[in-house]
Amino acid sequence: MIEAPLQFINPREPKPEWLKVRAPGSENYLRLRGIMRELKLNTVCEDAHCPNIGECWHHGTATFMILGDICTRACTYCAVAHGRPATLDIDEPRRVGEAVEKMGLKYAVITSVDRDDLADCGAGIYAQTIRDIKRRLPDCRVEVLIPDFKGEESSLRTVLDARPDVLNHNTETVPRLYRAVRSGGKYSRLLELLDRSRKYAPGIPTKTGMMMGLGEEKDEVVQVFKDLRDVGVSILTLGQYLRPSSDHAVMTRYYTPDEFRELKQIALGLGFAHVESGPLVRSSYHAHEQADAADAALAASRQQ
Repeated sequence: MIEAPLQFINPREPKPEWLKVRAPGSENYLRLRGIMRELKLNTVCEDAHCPNIGECWHHGTATFMILGDICTRACTYCAVAHGRPATLDIDEPRRVGEAVEKMGLKYAVITSVDRDDLADCGAGIYAQTIRDIKRRLPDCRVEVLIPDFKGEESSLRTVLDARPDVLNHNTETVPRLYRAVRSGGKYSRLLELLDRSRKYAPGIPTKTGMMMGLGEEKDEVVQVFKDLRDVGVSILTLGQYLRPSSDHAVMTRYYTPDEFRELKQIALGLGFAHVESGPLVRSSYHAHEQADAADAALAASRQQ
């Protein structure tokens, strides 16, 4: 099924029915958007054009994007702006904590742009943000979706020492396509980061995500699954790549819901504790459920 020949998508071709979502506009969505504007915060939900923004914000969950809204890298799949970032906003962790408190979240996701211009690549701001949320809402679980910090282990440890509940770093695509779509990223560095996290903080589950439709082959995808299991990743998300504009990486084809279900079964068979796989899935989609599954798997492994 997944070995079907690749076909480049006509940009004017309508999206399949399974990719159509209702435009956001619920009362809770508007409330959350108001809080974000009031506290001058960025969300990856908006900046990365996430198709699930209406659903997630309606249910009172959002992914905060810290360290500004300008990325120092220019990955060709990403809708976030790139260039020279503004001065570091050291008050941002407090405002994120205040927003999480106002929203009464039980699960918060924190991500960021790449900040290769900073000595610690922004790790200190991550740590402060985690601690501020935990101080305000001790029962709120915090997931961090981090950049690779240029491979610096000290930055990774700074984040882990703040005790996030889940450590996420996205794989995005297969190694063959890294040079074309992941500016500054290295597949070997990705695996090293996830392995280091597991060894330094074995009680914190690791998580990663991939996009389908950039030109990958099935055997390459399955090999990535195996590589991720080898470094102890327990949570995996798989979603459809949607080209943000004609200036971004070309989407080769749409995957069907059945193909996503097939990939999920392959990944579960390799030992992942939880796999979220579907056309509209993104890293933070149903994140609390993913974390629950990883916690259960970790508890079970300790009893063995």
